[in-house]
Amino acid sequence: MSFPPTIPADEYWLRHALHLAERAYQQGEVPVGAVIVLDNKMVGEGWNQPISQHDPTAHAEMLALRAAGLATGNYRLPNTTLYVTLEPCVMCAGALVHARVGRVVFGAYDLKTGAAGSVFNMLLDKRHNHQVQLTGGVLQQLCVEQIQAFFKERRLAQKAAKLNIPNLSEPTNSEI
Repeated sequence: MSFPPTIPADEYWLRHALHLAERAYQQGEVPVGAVIVLDNKMVGEGWNQPISQHDPTAHAEMLALRAAGLATGNYRLPNTTLYVTLEPCVMCAGALVHARVGRVVFGAYDLKTGAAGSVFNMLLDKRHNHQVQLTGGVLQQLCVEQIQAFFKERRLAQKAAKLNIPNLSEPTNSEI
């Protein structure tokens, strides 16, 4: 899969990551999607799955890194770009540095746990033996809206459960 020349590459691949994040959303996972690209071709992709996989490391970035490593036959991923809908956390940023990913492009800033400048600056830290080029805020509004919609829906469901309100999307006994 490569991008059409009329769409800027960063937007094209981040839109693909947004589609992957939608998969996470539909599975009840925090909607984050990630794509790894080498020479304008996708070599790995992933979406958040820590709940469904019972694995705290199953973040979108980690799954994309694993897929890219298998696709390239190498645990090092120089000259690749990771596109992700949410600023990477410390765990993912550390893995990106160890994998020698060349560049990270993200949509939404994570003001609570972001490790690409919002809270921590893991990717550009000179104490590491590799620094990752960084571009943040690409398609930011779309990425923020997707995450906000997920958490709004989740809060409403939790509130309804506390109030013992049945799920309105499921038929009740009187409707069957």
